[in-house]
Order: sequence, then structure tokens, then C-alpha cells
Amino acid sequence: QVQLAESGGGLVQAGGSLRLSCGASGIPFSIYAMGWYRQAPGQQRELVADISSSGNTNYLDSVKGRFTISRDNAKNTVYLQMNSLKPEDTAVYYCNAKLTVYWYWGQGTQVTVSS
Repeated sequence: QVQLAESGGGLVQAGGSLRLSCGASGIPFSIYAMGWYRQAPGQQRELVADISSSGNTNYLDSVKGRFTISRDNAKNTVYLQMNSLKPEDTAVYYCNAKLTVYWYWGQGTQVTVSS
């Protein structure tokens, strides 16, 4: 069974920081691209950041310079360090693992940023 489990969400004030973690099992983690997506109420799910198996990263324009995605293959874990949080970052954040046509999702973790 493939399982992705997010943690680290919560309520923070604007300007604060959170670190999200996603532990993966049931997949050869190191060869999967990993990503973080988010979805606010009434909005489409959007890619926040992803990191390839070779370490290349990609970020949503609005989070560049504030968020950092990283992975620890020894721990089968991907992280999203979120700094200088804004109310607009409020959403459910989902961990994603993908390899060609195979896409897997975590259950999501709520991030709420108060003004």
C-alpha cells in the first residue's frame, strides 16, 4: 500500500513559519518526484513546489523566496519550509508523489495564517 502522511500544519500569524513534512511508504521514494500542492476553499488545487529525483526544484511564483522544498531520501520524507507566511497561503496542503502516470496523494494538512 502506498501511503503519504503529512504533518506540521497549524495556525500561525502572518509573518510566521511552519515546516510541513510528508513521510512516504510503499514506493521507491528516491526515484519519485515529490511535490506540495494546496487547495483553498472554492479554489483549484495548485502546485506550490516540487522536487525531482535529481533535486531540481520548482515553485509557484507567489511563494518563491519564502518557501523551500527539500527531500531526505534516507527518511523517505519531503519537507516544505514555509517562511514569511501570508493569509493568502491559507489552504489545505497536500503531499504528492509521482512517477510517469502514477500519482499518489496524502490526506492533506491544514495551514491557516491569520492577519
